[in-house]
Amino acid sequence: MEKNAFSEEVIEVKNTPSQLNSFIEKNTGYIKYCAYKCVGRFITESDDEYSIALSAFLEAIDSYDISKGAFSSFANLVIKRRLLDHMRKAKPHECELSVEPYLFEGEIDEDKESPISFELKEKSADISYAKQNSIDHQVTVKDEIAEISSKLTDYGFSFMDLTKCSPCTEKTKRACAKAVKVMLTSEELLQKMKRSKTLPMKELEEKSQISRKMLDRYRRYIITATLIINGDYPQLSEYMWFITNSPSNL
Repeated sequence: MEKNAFSEEVIEVKNTPSQLNSFIEKNTGYIKYCAYKCVGRFITESDDEYSIALSAFLEAIDSYDISKGAFSSFANLVIKRRLLDHMRKAKPHECELSVEPYLFEGEIDEDKESPISFELKEKSADISYAKQNSIDHQVTVKDEIAEISSKLTDYGFSFMDLTKCSPCTEKTKRACAKAVKVMLTSEELLQKMKRSKTLPMKELEEKSQISRKMLDRYRRYIITATLIINGDYPQLSEYMWFITNSPSNL
């Protein structure tokens, strides 16, 4: 269970304040991910929302104890509350466009299709630039999405197809994380996937001990996550927090 690792690490940090800075640095991706889920767009460290989320994360550490359940859920709740307070107080911006967080961690029902298109992602990035006046950083996010979308066409699906095949339950998330880690730690499987433009089902099933049925159902998600983490996509990789921070022996 997550509480045995992440939660206990928080308790250790509370008892050893000198570890706080390194703990925050290690979990920057998680903080951005929580903010992303709440505000509905990609978050960078130059955003006000990130500063609020970071402050809320520190608040969560300070007030956390094991009786409050898993720290990840508790911190996410604190961050969400603080950001919602901020958004309620902030003046509405006419040009603001919200993009629902739905891709990487299954924030919609597995059988529910999303109408959101890539055009909305582009507009969201442009609006973030107008608000923050830092086009270089925001364009990086947009360019990464465009680049991975281009690569995925070779595999026979699009970036937006992830709305239909992202894992939702804890069980499926853990299974997908394990499959991606097996792919990333096996150069042979990784190269075979890149050559054939498909997931090496038989070998991955043997190495991961995950059923062929599950691998096939989440094939597109596993391929996308593998390409993002293995490739040069630092912004998108932030949203693979669950995979990169999951134990190796899932």
